[in-house]
Order: sequence, then C-alpha cells, then structure tokens
Amino acid sequence: MTGGVDPVGPTQGGDGHPIPTGPAVPGARRQPTATPRASVDLPETLRYRLKNVLLGPPIASDRQTSERLGKPTALAVLSSDVISSSAYATEQMLIPLVIAIGAAAYSLVIPVTFAVIFVLLFVTLSYLEVVKVYTKAGGAYVVSRENFGLTVAQVAAMSLLIDYTLTVAVSVAAGVAAITSVVPGLTPDTTWIAIALVIALAYGNLRGIREAGRTFAVPTYFFIVNMVILIAWGLYRAAAGTLHAHPIHVQNAQNPTVSIGSGGSGLLYGATLFVVLKAFASGGSALTGTEAISNGVSIFRRPESRNARITMVLMAVILGTLVLGVSILASITHPVPYLSGTPTVIYQVGKFVYGTSGLGNVFSALLQTGTTLILILAANTSFTGFPFLASFAAEDSYLPRQLTKRGHRLVFSTGIIVLTVVSVVLLLVTRARVDKLIPLYAIGVFTGFTMAGAGMAKYHLSHREDHWRRRLAINGTASVLSFIVLIIIAVSKFKEGAWVILVILPVGVLGLLALHRQYADEEQQLEEGAAEAAEAPVLNRHTVIVLVDRLDMATARALQYARTLHPDELRAVHFTLDSRVSAELESEWSRLGLTRLPLDVEECEDRRLTRAALEMAAETVADGQTELTILLPRRGFAAGWHRLLHDATADEIAAAVAQLAHVNATVVPYQLTGGWLSQRREWRRGPPAAAGATGGVVRPPARISSKAADRETARETARAAFDRAAFGERGAGTTPISEAQWRNRVRVVGRVKSVRVQPRAGTSNLECVLADETGRLLLVFQGRRRIPGIQPGARLVVEGMVGDWARRQAILNPDYELIAGPEADVEPT
Repeated sequence: MTGGVDPVGPTQGGDGHPIPTGPAVPGARRQPTATPRASVDLPETLRYRLKNVLLGPPIASDRQTSERLGKPTALAVLSSDVISSSAYATEQMLIPLVIAIGAAAYSLVIPVTFAVIFVLLFVTLSYLEVVKVYTKAGGAYVVSRENFGLTVAQVAAMSLLIDYTLTVAVSVAAGVAAITSVVPGLTPDTTWIAIALVIALAYGNLRGIREAGRTFAVPTYFFIVNMVILIAWGLYRAAAGTLHAHPIHVQNAQNPTVSIGSGGSGLLYGATLFVVLKAFASGGSALTGTEAISNGVSIFRRPESRNARITMVLMAVILGTLVLGVSILASITHPVPYLSGTPTVIYQVGKFVYGTSGLGNVFSALLQTGTTLILILAANTSFTGFPFLASFAAEDSYLPRQLTKRGHRLVFSTGIIVLTVVSVVLLLVTRARVDKLIPLYAIGVFTGFTMAGAGMAKYHLSHREDHWRRRLAINGTASVLSFIVLIIIAVSKFKEGAWVILVILPVGVLGLLALHRQYADEEQQLEEGAAEAAEAPVLNRHTVIVLVDRLDMATARALQYARTLHPDELRAVHFTLDSRVSAELESEWSRLGLTRLPLDVEECEDRRLTRAALEMAAETVADGQTELTILLPRRGFAAGWHRLLHDATADEIAAAVAQLAHVNATVVPYQLTGGWLSQRREWRRGPPAAAGATGGVVRPPARISSKAADRETARETARAAFDRAAFGERGAGTTPISEAQWRNRVRVVGRVKSVRVQPRAGTSNLECVLADETGRLLLVFQGRRRIPGIQPGARLVVEGMVGDWARRQAILNPDYELIAGPEADVEPT
C-alpha cells in the first residue's frame, strides 16, 4: 500500500480525531501543520514524588519484556523457597521420630528422606508437563481452570494463596531462628525482627523483578555453595572414620531438647506407622515452592517454556541433593532438635562436621550466614508467586480487580502489599514460632499439586497428543501421590493446627465464589441494554441546575462550565438552611451583576439537603421529556487533612440523585492552594475574565518550564534509545517525524501512540497516530477497520506521501513494516 495521493478532507470529531466526510473543496486547502511534542509543567503529587525517591523512576509498560529474567536469576528468585527448605526439612522429620524412638530415629530418617525425594521426582515431572503445555502461565490454578472450569479452580487458587502466605511466615521465622541460634540474646525480639524482615522483602520486590532478582541471587548461590562444601566435607570425614555420632541424652534446663524416646525392635524400630507418616508429612514441607516456577513462566526470557523447564530440573536436583545430604550427615552425627527451635539441626551438623578449630568456626559461621540469608530470602518466592496467582484469579473476577494492575515498577504492587499485611498478622499471632507454623504448612501446596496433576491427566485424556499415555502416567501418579501426602498431613497434624487450614480453605473458596457473583451481577447490570441506551434518541429538553452554597470561585467555575453545555434551561438553585446566609447570598448575587442568571432560593424545612435535591430532580424530569444535569461545585484541598475541615455534601447529593433515570450529577472541582504546596498548585487557579468577556472563570494555559522540558527530554531520550534497539538496522536512514514535509515522500519510524476504534456504522478507515521523540504523524488506512499487530505501543517503519487529514499532517495508505509489538524483546540501554 502506498500513499502517493492526497487524502480527502474530513472534518474534526468531538474527541479530536478526524472523521472523513467527503472530498475537500477545491482551492480551500492549506498546508497542514505538524504535531510537535510539548513539555508541560504539570506538578506531580507528593505521593508520586515519594515513589520515585523510594522505588526509583517508573518503568514504562513497553519495557515489561526487558524486565524478564534469565535462568540463573530466575532460579534464585523462584526457587529460593524450595531450596531453603533443605535447611529445616531434616529437622522436621527428626522431631516426631526422636520423640518416639530416640536414637533409632537416625536410622529411619534416611528412608523417610528417600520417600520425600520420590514424591519430589513425580511432582517435578508433573510440573514439567504443565509448563510444556501452558507456556505463558501455568500452575495449579490455570490447569484446573482450563480442565475443570473456573469454580473448581478456586480450590487451587485459595490453597496456593494460603500456602504462599504461610511460606513467607515460615521462611522468615526459620531465618530468625537461625539468627538466634548464633545470638541467643535476640530471642525475645524474634517477632519484631521477623516483621521487619518481611517489610524489607516487600520493599525490595516493590522496586521491580529484575532488581529483586539481582539482590536475592547472591545469597541463594552462597547458601548452595556452603551446603555443597558441608556435605562434601562431611561425607569425606565419614569415609575417613573421623566423623562420629554424638550423645543425644543432653538436657539443658534453660533450653531443653525435645523429649527423647526409647527405641524398640522391628522394621520401624518400635515406631508406629502413624509416627513415620507424621515424619514424612513434616518432611514434605521441603516441596513447598515447587509451584512457583509454573506460576511465573511469564517472567522468563524467551523461549519462556524451555527456560522454565530447565530451571525446574535444576531446582529439583539441587533440592534433592541437599536434603539427602543433610539427612545422611544427621544420621551420622545425631543432632538433637530443641523445643525452642534453636540451635537448629543444620547449625549442629555444621559444628559437628567442621569442628571447633579456627578454620572450622569460620566455615560454621559462613554456613550459618548462608542459611540465615536463604531462609529469610526464601519468602521472596511468595512475593513473586502470590501476586501472579492473585492476578490470574482477579482477571477471572474472583478477586478484586486492583490485583491485576501493575504498579510503579511493573510489578503487581497491590498483591505484594496484601501479602505483606497478611504475613505480618500471621507472625504476630504465632509469635514467629516455626513449630506453630509448620503444622499449617504444606496442606495448601499439596492440594495444588493434586489438582495440577489431575488437571493434566484430564488434558492428556482429552487431547491425546504424542506420548500421551506416558505423560498421563506421570501426571496421574503425581496427583495420586500428592493426594496421599495431603491426607497424611491433614490427619497427622490435625490437632497441631492443621484443622485451621481445613476450615479456612472452604470458607475462602466460598468467599471467592461470592465475590465472583457480585462482579457478574454488576457486569450484567452495566451491559444489559447498553447498546440500545447509547443509540437511543435524546430527550426533547436539557436542563442544567447549578447548586449554589455560596458565591465564590468554585461556584463561578461551575456556572462557567454550565454555559458551555448550552442547555435549554439553566438554573442556579440555593437551598435555605440558614435564612441569614441566604439573604447575604441574594445580596451578593445582585451586587456582582449576576442578575442575568436568576437565583432560585428554595425552602428546605427539615435541613435534609440531599432529600431536597432528590425531590427537585424528580420534579424536573417528571414529564419524561427532560434530561437533567446537576452541577455540584466541589472544593479540592492542598493537603489531605484539610478535607477533615469540610463535609462531603457534593458527593452525597451525587450519589442520591444518581438513583433517578435521566438525572446526571457532575462534580465540578476547584482546587484550593495552601501551605508549601501553594506555588506548585498555582497553575490550577484561573483569574476572573476581563471586562467584556463572557463573565466566566478561565484557567490559563499550562506553562512550559525548562525543568519539565528537561524531565520530558530525558524520558523521551531513554524511550528513543529503547525504540532504536527494537528497530535495529531497519530504522536506519529514516526521517524524524518533525522534519516530515507536506507533499514529500518520507520514511519514518515510531511507536503507535493511539488507534481509533470505529463504530459499526461509521467509516471503514483505520486511523492511528505514529510518534517518535520529535513529533506525531497521523496514518490513515482506508477501507480497513483493523490491521493485526497495529495497536498502541507497536513499532512501525512507515513510508508514504505526506498529505493532510483534518488540517493535520498525515500519510494515506502508507507502506508499513511491523517491527515489534508493544513489548519489544530488547534490553534497555
């Protein structure tokens, strides 16, 4: 398509877009003017300026792809939780075993560990299938939604939301326990240290995924290296015969160990099957966090699915190796769990393996430092997974839709804040005790494992793709194993607190379903008859009423706006609440020359202002032929506390009259200034019009300042550099849009700033605005309502003859090349 002819001449639409109406009148053509970029000094709010200081400058939406993570960083961000569980999984397995059979527990801990690793193997294989099929966003919620429907999927959603919240509490509490193992004097402050760490993690995640990844990658790999050294050195010493068991019957009155039982004979050394299953259930907590990679597939660099699967395999290998290694060393050295949780088993193992020499103390300190960091930062997995999962459910209208919006740094800020608040409350309730949190743990995640495996099994049965029988066996086995573990956890830990989750889970699911019904009801009400109402003929008469409390700039601004509506009838109405105030208003109205617009002073005997306005509106539209607009002057205040000095009458009246058909309430704001913000907000004020004018209040045009221009230039320079990276060589030799000349053929590059959506009965032209750092240019594709790929944010290389369209420079039917969509897959410069 080439644009070598001048376009027809349209008229200007009410929204500023050109609307073609027919050929231009000969001889009436004028050279169109270019649309330059202007920098306008619009002062930012205090809240926004604080965001920039605390979180850094905002990240543009089209940089979302560049915020994605490579495999090494993603492993640290999404697997820190599951890898960190190797620091306490063995201890959780030992506690019920030591209490039941004493020293014999160290003989059973290895078989129990192998059982946990067996489950880990099938869960990992199951989620590899999930990520292979659902390449953008997987996880138990998406799998259940696609295969069982939205209602069933809410069970998975609530289960995982609970689990992510508990992950934060457990990880941070375990990290604080590691700290107090080294510094026992901090034990009384455990809760407040944990809360402070949660807030610090939330702050790091609010700064963005990439930045959080860089921050958390080093501690994760530091922990892995320390654990590998510990296991390797410990196994070497064991093979050399220099690592031996330590006595376990050591009691300290100030810090006692768990009670130590007596071993017996038989396959389980005197332990009951229930005790062994309880140990297995406790060790199953090592698998929490496996879900996060499948939920966060979209944060991987392309190809997302392949990178996610590789990362998941690495995660499983690392976790299985570390848990097995710690269990082997524990079976050799016989560390004893303590009632207080400190010193931890991993701390004792480190002391036994490294010894008490100077170098041994150094390695023990490094191990404890790495353990502390990984346990604390393990909560970061939830700060990534929870917001993503919440956004999925919110998109389906099962959670508040605020959770779908990305914030200042392209993260789901609302989800992060919600997770932080709930986690802090949980830490306060449990006093950051790991032993109180663990029984609540893992029920949610194994529910998710069960549903993900079952959903994939149904998928394989329905689609029967290549090797579907093998894949069905993997997912089906994973689902059955996860369900068995779920039952074991629920039964064995029921009295210890698991009953709380078993109550909260169905209640939460019912809450999600109720929220969805509310959204569905609202949507039905808003959509029913919308098309007919938009096309319905207007009523014969339009009346505008301005409610007047007192004669001031706010009221004057409302009166000025009322005249621009050109109503059939314009009235100013004042309701009498105080006869003295009403008399003063009447006097002022006449004195200031406003007698051309009469003021109606109406009685309000019972001082119910909202009721009086409602009755007046009902009377006005009672004939069925009148459309009524009520204008309500409202004063805006420079500081939030200033609002406490005034009532919210305008909002109350607007809410009341909105109940009536054909009654519209419009709030007309007028911004007051004051305090240190007065100079920043002076631009909002408008001086009275000069004599002989219309008598209205006119706001001055926004001022252009060098400071604003510098800010805008910096933003545009950064964006232009990003765009150049997207265009690459195909952007070479192009002309800046601001230099495009009328009746010249040009080749330009830019991003699509806006696209006009045509009504069904309107013109069949696609109109879009192309922008670069110098200006904007209109593109018109005649006879085409929509072109795939041309959407706001897309990058185009365009060539054609510059003509005019609605007195604007435009290219009609240009040649174009779509370079990239709204998210160019390039790194920012």
